[in-house]
Amino acid sequence: MKHLIFTVTNELNYDQRMIRICESLFNEGYKVTLIGAEFSHSPQLNNQKFNQQRIKCFFKKGFGFYAEYNVKLFFTLFFKKADLFCAIDLDTIMPVYFAGKLKNKVLVYDAHEYFSQQKEIITRPLVYKVWRFIENVFVPKFKNGYTVSYSISIAFEELYKIKYEVIANATSIKTLNRVCSKKDRIIVYQGAVNEARGLEFLIPAMKNVDAQLHIYGDGNFMAQLKTIINNHCLNEKVIIKGKVSPDELNRITTEYYIGLNLVENTGLNQYFSLANKFFDYMHAGIPQVTMNFPEYKRVNDQFEVAILIDDLKPDSISEAINQLLMNDEKYAKLSQFCLEAKKIHNWENESKKLVQFYKNIFE
Repeated sequence: MKHLIFTVTNELNYDQRMIRICESLFNEGYKVTLIGAEFSHSPQLNNQKFNQQRIKCFFKKGFGFYAEYNVKLFFTLFFKKADLFCAIDLDTIMPVYFAGKLKNKVLVYDAHEYFSQQKEIITRPLVYKVWRFIENVFVPKFKNGYTVSYSISIAFEELYKIKYEVIANATSIKTLNRVCSKKDRIIVYQGAVNEARGLEFLIPAMKNVDAQLHIYGDGNFMAQLKTIINNHCLNEKVIIKGKVSPDELNRITTEYYIGLNLVENTGLNQYFSLANKFFDYMHAGIPQVTMNFPEYKRVNDQFEVAILIDDLKPDSISEAINQLLMNDEKYAKLSQFCLEAKKIHNWENESKKLVQFYKNIFE
């Protein structure tokens, strides 16, 4: 039985992609361990089929956290018995590389993000130089890898002469019964409440929308979000619901009328994105408003599941939402396309590519 170790820096309970990846490979007969960070506020780990391990960290963010976590992760990996180390994104790539090379392990890189091109990185010149240096040095050393979108795969091939598989962040097929009635018509935003998610433009847009908005998630933009909601006097119209488990979120999403997936066009990571929530809304059967970016357009050209917008002006956002609220025929057509699209765009299909990827490594 081959032992695969995956490394992340985030909270394990809420990482839907890693839960799906680890479950799929465990079901194929691999021994799987997922390693992440533990903080003083971390909840108890959910039970999973695969092994989970947390590394306790004193620092919660910034250079202190990355330095502490990377050192501790290196020594954790160095004393682990395994056949393969997989780094998820740049923030774990160095300890995985050095521990893997010293122990002669197979190395894999899983790019959930075009990490160096995130807004919070490219807008800070010194931080950008550091992460871009790490990317330029270490990504080409990982000949085996995969990512979440064709755009990122093409960019890596052009820059680093490596060909990465594309394994989209698609949702698993579940029996989800729509429980939303038209009279409810509540809008939902789910996922990370971070910079570059268009939230500072969405809130003022809600002034021109006759519906309530519920926000599920947490992140580095939460304090600013609450301030913006207060400044626009929208506390009764925009409701922050906080974090919930992935399974609970899947069930909750079916109760809503419209989903929102807004991404700021600052940095190639955002422009090349294909977010998990895009598929979550699709699988729940609810039309959404999202960006006219390459990956969303590619899927939407195949199955019209969304209203695409070219910018994040509040008027553009409210106009798109109102199209779905006021045009019953349009809404019904997009909702039906969601049900057709999820037959193609699902984790069951993507996991076949994942399993074959690892089979090819060990053959």
